[in-house]
Amino acid sequence: MSGGSGGRNVAARARPAARLLAVLGCVLTAEAQLTGVLDDCLCDIESIDDFNTFKIFPKIQKLQERDYFRYYKVNLKRPCPFWADDGHCSIKDCHVEPCPESKIPVGIKAGSSNKYSKAANNSKELEDCEQANKLGAVNSTLSNQSKEAFIDWARYDDSQDHFCELDDERSPDAQYVDLLLNPERYTGYKGPSAWRVWNSIYEENCFKPRSVYRPLNPLAPSRGGDDGESFYTWLEGLCLEKRVFYKLISGLHASINLHLCANYLLEETWGKPRWGPNVKEFTRRFDPTETKGEGPRRLKNLYFLYLIELRALSKVAPYFERAVVDLYTGNGHEDAESKALLLDIFRDTKSFHMHFDEKSMFAGDKKGAKSLKEEFRLHFKNISRIMDCVGCDKCRLWGKLQTQGLGTALKILFSEKEIQSLPENSPSKGFQLTRQEIVALVNAFGRLSTSIKELQNFKILLQQTR
Repeated sequence: MSGGSGGRNVAARARPAARLLAVLGCVLTAEAQLTGVLDDCLCDIESIDDFNTFKIFPKIQKLQERDYFRYYKVNLKRPCPFWADDGHCSIKDCHVEPCPESKIPVGIKAGSSNKYSKAANNSKELEDCEQANKLGAVNSTLSNQSKEAFIDWARYDDSQDHFCELDDERSPDAQYVDLLLNPERYTGYKGPSAWRVWNSIYEENCFKPRSVYRPLNPLAPSRGGDDGESFYTWLEGLCLEKRVFYKLISGLHASINLHLCANYLLEETWGKPRWGPNVKEFTRRFDPTETKGEGPRRLKNLYFLYLIELRALSKVAPYFERAVVDLYTGNGHEDAESKALLLDIFRDTKSFHMHFDEKSMFAGDKKGAKSLKEEFRLHFKNISRIMDCVGCDKCRLWGKLQTQGLGTALKILFSEKEIQSLPENSPSKGFQLTRQEIVALVNAFGRLSTSIKELQNFKILLQQTR
């Protein structure tokens, strides 16, 4: 009797794994239930998997370990601008350990992380030039004319091009964080506070009227038998730009969920935590039955987001290919190696033949397109502000970084003409990136690359549990 019951329980536990494996097989091998071609672009999932696994993932992992990209300056004490503070997560794994100033490479902390520095308010030419030399893109071979151009750059405020609410790096609350020592993983932060953040993002910032019910929103009132399909009927009726916006946010959400499932606290004995993949949590978040069909859609949106950021990397390559741009930390040998690795990644991104074509966006009449683009930018900027409402510091850190990375990618995609007309030996007022934007861009894409790699790992784990 007990043996039979145990067998039934094992079979019951195996069924969700087998079901999700079948769906993952569709996603990962582009067969059956989920078609291989992604909506709104001509690219199949299998090609992305191969490209990411064999070309991008190993290199982006190495790049993220280099000093220029591992230190990120962030203000985790900014108040939530939308509702009263819920209080910060008291779980120890929510804590972020800031990096002591003594550990920061001299070239990073000497002003190179922010092109809008003291030079903007300094009238003395000598001090201006000294400040210019501290900026990451400057080297000692520049002419006086080029140095003056950098000072103009430092005074230039391009906030109108930003898709994110940027932290003021001069704030005493802004601190450097070593991303390698504060990895993104499941901290235990959940419940009403966490859902309130995502609810605000989806319900108020995705061009969605309140009358349209988004599936699996636990804070929304019950809608009877509505399984959420009316939401997708409505979504397909939107213009391309608004569909893209929703898919970007959904893809970001899916990616973050994947990171949490892949780096989960499995056990803690004698103060020694063991982190690793949690198949049960992965099933809960992505199984089609558990999520009423949402899981596969979320995974497809992850791939879509990957394509968007991949496209941005290929478009921004000319900015970094110029000799005038260094990844400056103060260590000349390491800086040269970092730039060589970054340019190698750019060559790979250019070799991918199925990029998303952003030219199809905002292509209507000029007045309407301009208005829609501005609405698009403001919606995303609002989402970046919501990240200051996340109660867990580690979740806030990675939420802010990945949001800023996506915002930087959008800034790049909408600045193609400015990038193409960049002068070789001096900055252009038409397009610039701060060090923080560069660090966020690379690390955010690195997170997406990791997510897609983790999907392959979960597929193997699910096969083992069948």
